[in-house]
Amino acid sequence: MHLNALLPLALLPLSTSAEPIRIPRNDELAISARARPDAPNGYAPAQVECPKEKPTIRRANTLSKSETDWLAKRRPLTVDPMIEFLKRANIEGFDAEAYINRVAEDVKDLPNIGIAVSGGGYRALMNGAGFISAADSRTPGSTDKGGIGGLLQASTYLSGLSGGGWLVSSIYANNFTTVEKLRQGREDSSIWRFDNSIFTGPDLSGIFDAARYWAKVAGQVSDKDDAGFETSITDYWGRALAWQLIDAPEGGPGYTFSSIADDDEFSNARAPFPILVADGRHPGEKIISLNATVYEFNPFEMGSWDPTTFGFAPMRYLASNFSNGVVPRDGKCVRGFDSLSYIFGTSSSLFNAFLLQNITSVEGVPDFLIEAGTSLLQGLDADRNDIAQYVPNPFLGWNKDNNPTAETSELDLVDGGMDLQNIPLHPLIQPFRSVDVIFAVDSSADTTYAWPNGTAMRASFDRVGGAIANGTLFPSVPDDKTFLAQGLNSRPTFFGCDVANFTVSSNQSPPPLIVYVPNAPYTAMSNVTTFTPSYPLPQRDGIIRNGYDAATQGNGTLDAQWQACVACAVMSRSWARTGTDVPAACASCFDRYCWNGTTAGADVAIASGGGGAEYDPTFKIGNGNPDDESAGVKVDVGRSAWALMVGLVAAVAVL
Repeated sequence: MHLNALLPLALLPLSTSAEPIRIPRNDELAISARARPDAPNGYAPAQVECPKEKPTIRRANTLSKSETDWLAKRRPLTVDPMIEFLKRANIEGFDAEAYINRVAEDVKDLPNIGIAVSGGGYRALMNGAGFISAADSRTPGSTDKGGIGGLLQASTYLSGLSGGGWLVSSIYANNFTTVEKLRQGREDSSIWRFDNSIFTGPDLSGIFDAARYWAKVAGQVSDKDDAGFETSITDYWGRALAWQLIDAPEGGPGYTFSSIADDDEFSNARAPFPILVADGRHPGEKIISLNATVYEFNPFEMGSWDPTTFGFAPMRYLASNFSNGVVPRDGKCVRGFDSLSYIFGTSSSLFNAFLLQNITSVEGVPDFLIEAGTSLLQGLDADRNDIAQYVPNPFLGWNKDNNPTAETSELDLVDGGMDLQNIPLHPLIQPFRSVDVIFAVDSSADTTYAWPNGTAMRASFDRVGGAIANGTLFPSVPDDKTFLAQGLNSRPTFFGCDVANFTVSSNQSPPPLIVYVPNAPYTAMSNVTTFTPSYPLPQRDGIIRNGYDAATQGNGTLDAQWQACVACAVMSRSWARTGTDVPAACASCFDRYCWNGTTAGADVAIASGGGGAEYDPTFKIGNGNPDDESAGVKVDVGRSAWALMVGLVAAVAVL
């Protein structure tokens, strides 16, 4: 069988020749319509009159009323897609429709699905896009034999971090549009045109050049500064990325994260709940540890479940002058600070140093911006402009006994993967959300050739062993040597299969079962370096298609029962709660895919290596685009990409 026969027509390479890639006309393809920009003054935040009921900080001892009300609409809407997905999976001996209809009457027994897309720059965006495309029933062919289409429609939560956050943000910035529409783009739009580096800017019918592009970016950031708000390199980084991620003039400077709540698809609960993640950096600290406070951003709130902050601020009114959790009687409110680009820039702020290092050498960048970049580069450590600055600190005076930033006027946030939790699992393991299964898409670059080795999973497991875990639980995960020795980093693996293995208190539930889906070379060498700034469109499409193959195991080519095994993972916790016997077909799946708890001994030699040694896998299916040289390129990053990123930031910080 030819490889292309395994995939939907929409996912085939756009071109395998030297001919220019044609972008469809507006009447052929349209990105989903979006609600109007919500910020009162473009990119610049502005003071506004507070609503009659002034916004306040709330304690993190429950879900917000907004999320609870939204869930009341969303959970019932997952029933039909879940039934359709399970029926297509066809688990032998299980009547999916009868079971789901029965448990849907009591929503707590209905499977609750989350998807988490890791960080890793464009690599993570593209690989994650392949998974989302495979899980989306709107993708042509995704509901055919071997497909997992409908999983996205049956999911409740979708989290992203850094590059994965770019993916989530781009989908929701365009009213929960499809990966296919974003990939194909449209005429006179720079959406997902990754062949044009953000350093040089988009190619829009000859209208733009690098100087005018950067002048517009700088002008937007200057507007924020002129309005009296702190700015940092994160502002420039986010605004530049926005041209590729938001299909609106000049990257939609007036689009806010909170405005997602008003979009048609999300407000009507026809899309999962989007969450982005960032880490807090304590005053005076430079190293981000596993004890760092993890912050989340969702359409309603920004804050943390951790006992340090243990509070949430209303997203729409970030930068209002909160003190001890309230806006003073005579205080004003602020809107527009939660710019969508600033939020996904915050989650990927590790790239700030990368931006500074490169912007000074790009032809066409205006002198004033080069001078500003050079000045910032020299003064980074003093001004702390290597991070995202949230001023005023919404948690000033809040939770004083435990909050290390309670006495500071500035809240510093950094890339969500800096604590090594490069998969945004933290929001999805919170007991209040009661998630049953998480599909963890890992595009981390832990080995010499930029493949994952389970470090992100291990970090999340290690974190729940400390006081900061605050009641969260996580399945046991082995070390990186075991991941490599047992091949857990090259194929899907289930963690936490047996609920009987968990000791839980009366007010706890077992942690979610995690379906770990690591980036691996199915049909493309998708291990591009984290800091590669641009990608030819055939390479972009090849990596997306590779992620599709990882999600579907080549539409069942590598395992004809994979579709059923995914369904078994979805059902596992629900069956345990209702005392339902596990079908024999699922027992077989769990035997094959669940980690068996064994670890590699100290004397086990790993031929392919890991970390500083070479782990160099070959195609699992075959080169999906043999005419494209980029499809089979071995990418040698010289050392772990995470080490490279951390080293880059450290080098800049001491300048």
